[in-house]
Amino acid sequence: MQSITVQQLRHREGTPLIDVREADEFAAGHVPGAVNLPMSTIGDRLEELPEGPFDVICQVGGRSARVVEALTARGHDATNVDGGTGAWVQAGFDVEK
Repeated sequence: MQSITVQQLRHREGTPLIDVREADEFAAGHVPGAVNLPMSTIGDRLEELPEGPFDVICQVGGRSARVVEALTARGHDATNVDGGTGAWVQAGFDVEK
């Protein structure tokens, strides 16, 4: 499975970021520019996924890793963000609310 660190994510440009946490978690603070597609609903919303490569993030990296595995098996070019939003916040990077 492909993965990147939050430091690498911070310097990425032009790669969509999908946050698979639930809506209340997302609303509490997320990586700027992330789009919320909760893991619990993503199976019914596959048409909303970007064309081409994209990154997937959750809180600590577990849910996003499972989503990346499932989407990669379906032919998507998805990359997991190691450490998730928690690591992003710990690194001192800004969040949107």
